[in-house]
Amino acid sequence: MGPSVAIDLGIFQIHWYGIILTIGMILATYIAALEAKRRGENPNIVWDGVLVVIGLGLVGARLYHVFSSPNDGSGSGWEYYRQNPLQILAIWQGGLGIYGGLIGGLIGLLVVTWRNKVKLFRWVDCVVPGVLLAQAIGRWGNFANQELYGGPTGSSWWGITIDAAHRTRTGKIDFTDLQTYPLDTRFHPTFFYESAWNFIGFVTLMWIGQRFKNVLRDGDITAFYFIWYGIGRGWVEMFFRPDAWTIGQLPTAVWVSFGIIAVGVVLLLANHTILPRRQLVAGG
Repeated sequence: MGPSVAIDLGIFQIHWYGIILTIGMILATYIAALEAKRRGENPNIVWDGVLVVIGLGLVGARLYHVFSSPNDGSGSGWEYYRQNPLQILAIWQGGLGIYGGLIGGLIGLLVVTWRNKVKLFRWVDCVVPGVLLAQAIGRWGNFANQELYGGPTGSSWWGITIDAAHRTRTGKIDFTDLQTYPLDTRFHPTFFYESAWNFIGFVTLMWIGQRFKNVLRDGDITAFYFIWYGIGRGWVEMFFRPDAWTIGQLPTAVWVSFGIIAVGVVLLLANHTILPRRQLVAGG
């Protein structure tokens, strides 16, 4: 039984990756229900719509990975899945792209809010703090699978060791060379960097939501989420991921991070400049 397997029942295995993701999704749903209740909304909408949001989120996350072009030497990405289509379903082996998950989850929220005739951004604000918590937890699934780590730390104490079977090999780097990178080499735990950043973001969004509840507008927490997560994901990818899928000279995730940071800034500015003016004109 490999280190990524939590329980081996013979006919099938339960992987740590799946257990960790499940814990994250349950806690995210619980936080969303609490936030809905705090805002005077019906928390039953969360429980009734959770399967739609999570289901479409997982589909989006998997598709993002399937159509990616990772540079980790694993041979995964579209070229692999095009020839092995059944492996698209094997999410327990890892391979979920968070940006695809955000798009899929947002589509799910659109469906749920439209069906219940409630305000979209008010409900996204209820959901995103728990999403950050789920992301913080979910990154430990990468640790269990020994994937998405960074380059060598150059330290004898800081970092994680990676088994030879999970070492990255590309045209630029070859961590499988055990002469240059022996088994006790420590690599940057990028999963931990992002997990810590996301957990701090979760605490911050919860604090902002309660401390400034009288001045926040619907969509403000969503904007803060976009900005916070975009910054964190961007610096982790840019400085610690030598195997990242790239477009031009930058990792693809960095380009997407720039995009969601911009969306967050525009949303925040629109919420506190354009919308107040419109309301003043409409009232005057």
